[in-house]
Amino acid sequence: MTRTLLVAGTASHVGKSTVAAGLCRLLADRGLDVAPFKAQNMSNNARAVIASVDEAPYGEVGVSQYVQARAARTTPVTDHNPVLLKPRGDGESQLVVNGRPVANVSSESYYEDHWTAAREAAAAAHNRLAREADIVVAEGAGSTAEPNLLHRDLANVETARFADDPEDSDCAILLVADIERGGVFAHVVGTLELMPDDLREQVAGVLITKFRGSRDVLAPGIETLEARTGVPVVGILPYDDPGLPEEDSLALPDREERAVRGADDPAVTVGVVRLPRVSNATDVEPLAAEPGVAVAYLPPEAPLDVDALVLPGTKNTVDDLLALREADFGERLASFEGPIVGVCGGYQLLGERLLNADVEGTGEVETLAGFGRLPVETRFSPAKRVAETTVTVDGTGPLAGATGTATGYEIHMGETRALADVARPLGPDSAAVDDTLGTYLHGLFENENIRTAFLDRAFAAAGVARPTADSAARNPYDAAARLVGEHTDLGPLGL
Repeated sequence: MTRTLLVAGTASHVGKSTVAAGLCRLLADRGLDVAPFKAQNMSNNARAVIASVDEAPYGEVGVSQYVQARAARTTPVTDHNPVLLKPRGDGESQLVVNGRPVANVSSESYYEDHWTAAREAAAAAHNRLAREADIVVAEGAGSTAEPNLLHRDLANVETARFADDPEDSDCAILLVADIERGGVFAHVVGTLELMPDDLREQVAGVLITKFRGSRDVLAPGIETLEARTGVPVVGILPYDDPGLPEEDSLALPDREERAVRGADDPAVTVGVVRLPRVSNATDVEPLAAEPGVAVAYLPPEAPLDVDALVLPGTKNTVDDLLALREADFGERLASFEGPIVGVCGGYQLLGERLLNADVEGTGEVETLAGFGRLPVETRFSPAKRVAETTVTVDGTGPLAGATGTATGYEIHMGETRALADVARPLGPDSAAVDDTLGTYLHGLFENENIRTAFLDRAFAAAGVARPTADSAARNPYDAAARLVGEHTDLGPLGL
């Protein structure tokens, strides 16, 4: 009988994704066949993976399930995240089921017209995984005890139910609570009180995260909690960041704020434009892990006082173009002299024009001028490309000196063609002129040759020497496993 462990939470951003990834690596290293799972995810940070049930070779999943599959040492597939909602703005999301886009839905239309089918797809995906795995590590979403949502809570309530089948599998729940926000014991007790009775019986343990200090201080509270609820506290995780990619753009700073990640005293700063509808913002995270490098998330109105610039992907290129124009971003971009990389939607924004643009969802098709840093144009159509990609690298522009190959993935609508002779450092779907590069290759900075060439150019543009890289930099999957393994008693969870 396969066991499912549902990593549920008392709230959003309590550390569920990190705990699930750590468990995936920890259990895989014990020789178990581990399958990550999240029935329903909401995120614009997606990855292209092998499709489990569709005729198309690839589909989309949320980045956390891609990361958890890597942590579990298994191939990421769409069954790991069968239902994905990708926010488009204005209360609408693109619904992706089994890796393929189904419809653009409001919250109301999703639950009225699509939720039942989504639940069936999620249950079927879990069953396929459970038949092959020793254990399924499922991640919940948000709080698992919202009374107004319990009747349609696919990631928590329904997962706990369809994964607990007397004939095929059983499901235990690990309840994760974040002590940093305060009131951790009240959060746990309140969550347990509000959970449906059948789920409450499945809770095998509580895990407290983001603790700073001595565990002895918590002892009286833990004793009271365990006596009141009968649920053991199986671990207290110290505050630590293993360096895993963020699940969604909510972890980014507000649009009006500038925030910096990476080196405290950077030699160079890579600016990332905080687009209103940003997607796959995790593309830049490998840069922030490099010595002497900081990544600054810039509001559209912010000055471009950085050494290099990245325009990331966007869920809605047209509306983000209009927002950038309103912020007079084009004037600042035109005078920026450092290396520039546009990825996916950012690539489209750097071109001469956008064709078949549906302006603000009105249905009116127009041609819009882009920012003109690259002599290309993009024509939109309903077709969506989702694929893993390997390209030959011919280093020019901001990738001068790079050679070999680069791997990544593509998730985009629209086709971009050159209007003049351009260099194509990352294959036929890329374009480079001087120090400006556009590409559809998400995950490009995960390739060491690309990351090295781009940062070499950024350091050169800043006129400073690049620090020597630390070859002993920690592996985020192993770091997450140590964080969970060294501070958690897995016995009460049946592991």
